[in-house]
Amino acid sequence: MQSHFRLERRVQDEACVISVSGELDLASSPALEEELDRVAASGTGLVIVDLRELEFMDSTGLSVLVKAHQRAEEQGKRFGLVNGSQQVQRLLTLTGVADRLTLVNAPEELFGGG
Repeated sequence: MQSHFRLERRVQDEACVISVSGELDLASSPALEEELDRVAASGTGLVIVDLRELEFMDSTGLSVLVKAHQRAEEQGKRFGLVNGSQQVQRLLTLTGVADRLTLVNAPEELFGGG
């Protein structure tokens, strides 16, 4: 059984929220990477990736998120993640990524901060 990956982008205030669902893995990671590239090229100052609907993420997906975070920092932008499923949380924690990236429970927590 193949879980379908879906990606939805919405602009809210001065932030771009990218919601992902399904499985973020080797097959679907390029789609997210492409979307993050488009957002990086735009004037958005805050990028939020919402992982709440994500059922599974592997190291490829993790790598895409880490690279996007690094690029945002280089561009002087803010980058945050909304906590996902237990599997996703566990991957972020075990790899130490949870300590390096901004993790919140809802996108709204990142608005208005500096």
